[in-house]
Amino acid sequence: MNQLDQLKQFTTVVADTGNFKELAQFAPRDATTNPSLILKAVQQPEYAPLLAEAVALHQRERNEVIVDEVLVRFGLEILKIVPGRVSTEVDARLSFDTAATVARAHHIMALYEEAGVSRERVLIKVAATWEGIQAARILEHEGMHCNLTLLFSFCQAVACGDAGVTLISPFVGRIYDWHKKAAGSAWKEAANAGANDPGVKSVAQIYTYYKKFGVETEVMGASFRNVSQIAALAGCDLLTISPDLLAALQKSKAALPRALDPAVACAAKIHAVTLNEASFRYALNEDAMATEKLAEGIRGFAADAARLDKMIEGMK
Repeated sequence: MNQLDQLKQFTTVVADTGNFKELAQFAPRDATTNPSLILKAVQQPEYAPLLAEAVALHQRERNEVIVDEVLVRFGLEILKIVPGRVSTEVDARLSFDTAATVARAHHIMALYEEAGVSRERVLIKVAATWEGIQAARILEHEGMHCNLTLLFSFCQAVACGDAGVTLISPFVGRIYDWHKKAAGSAWKEAANAGANDPGVKSVAQIYTYYKKFGVETEVMGASFRNVSQIAALAGCDLLTISPDLLAALQKSKAALPRALDPAVACAAKIHAVTLNEASFRYALNEDAMATEKLAEGIRGFAADAARLDKMIEGMK
């Protein structure tokens, strides 16, 4: 049995790609996208028509209407391949505006529902800022499930659990990147691999906390740099993995045992945490890595959203 099949025994495998033509060979249950993946995809000849058709049909509409149309078109194609859910992201430029995030999510979901897709098959993806988490709280109450992304810190995870968010996506690889860069020449790869990887440790802490205190929010590790990080989180609720790493797992027959176990988590000697807006903001501020990576992630997704806008303007 290859490592991908072994992983699927105790973790739901999700494909992290906008390239839906790559999906079928890995048989993931769900798929996730983001603005950067969609921007990359629409620049490829096989996907360019999706953007061209959306622009042609909505020439007189605002850019955000066309962008949502493109995102949903990708989502609909993905849902023809995966049996589960697709995550579709709200514009990162709205990350600090709760009301605007809710409104944009309503528009995205309306497009899916007009196409005959039920809410159960869509996760609205929102950055895990305080405002984004409060938007997710509202959306979940309305029956729209959310995936909170750009999650780097324990306080973000606690707030998401309190808000009743369906799923969170802690970014393993970006946490690893920050610590490796911060350590510079003092970084020792072997000493920071596997269970000692700082990104892996962050996700394991969140997983343990959720299982210990009965938080129903699903944990989906994301942003992997290597197979070792994936193996160290085997047993996590879900893992979203890029096509190249899915292929690496599929090619390997090495043993891949369960690393995270709910029974072990439930026995952990830890205390429950309560956060309000002030304590959330302070805790996030105290975590230099999370503060920097959250800001950097929002800037990156916003820049790619702006590039997509520019492409659309050029096609009108």
